[in-house]
Amino acid sequence: MKQFLKKLFTNLKINIMDTPKRAGDMPVAVELVQGETYAWCACGLSNNQPFCDGSHHTTDMTPNVFEAERTGTHYICMCKATKNKPFCDGSHAG
Repeated sequence: MKQFLKKLFTNLKINIMDTPKRAGDMPVAVELVQGETYAWCACGLSNNQPFCDGSHHTTDMTPNVFEAERTGTHYICMCKATKNKPFCDGSHAG
């Protein structure tokens, strides 16, 4: 099935990404505002890291849209390996 989808997406000029591009080796501290909606870049291609700028439009990936639960500093994942998207869980350490 995956081969079929790869062929289909290739014809549509969509890049199948098995893993996202690593955008950094450490989390980035970001000030978030409670109740505000953010779009975390899940593909790693955005030039506006850690947030989405639409660069995923040529891939099969989509951003992780989330609402901040509290105002303050949050550590956002840049390695894209976190299991707690979009927040860093230490996956970058190995």
